[in-house]
Amino acid sequence: MKYAKVPTSDSYHDSKISNLKDPNYSAAYLSLIFDEEEEGDLEMGIMRQVLRDVFEALGEPIMSAEDAKLHLEKLDVLLPQEGIATIYALANWLKVLGLKLSVTVAEDEGEESSAVSAVELVEVANV
Repeated sequence: MKYAKVPTSDSYHDSKISNLKDPNYSAAYLSLIFDEEEEGDLEMGIMRQVLRDVFEALGEPIMSAEDAKLHLEKLDVLLPQEGIATIYALANWLKVLGLKLSVTVAEDEGEESSAVSAVELVEVANV
């Protein structure tokens, strides 16, 4: 039996960015991070890095260097803000990357998930 060799030169970051190039993977990754944020367990620095990683995977290939720099500067301005305008700004920031924010029914801990809990209720990005 032959064993596949895993390249040792690939870094974790390179592997993560490679996975994040799939928009579905990026959306699931961000959903997990936003769930952590709702629970109050996430630091702003981690949120910034996660969004930068998604940007590196999805945004850099479609933007010029100047547009990429401006897009990242927008992120640095919008993250420290509070209020409803921040939600719309983040939705627009993600829309450029081909992603959108949506709202789903929260699952109660201890209850099995139902088909209804996976239904998108509101799409914020279409503002």
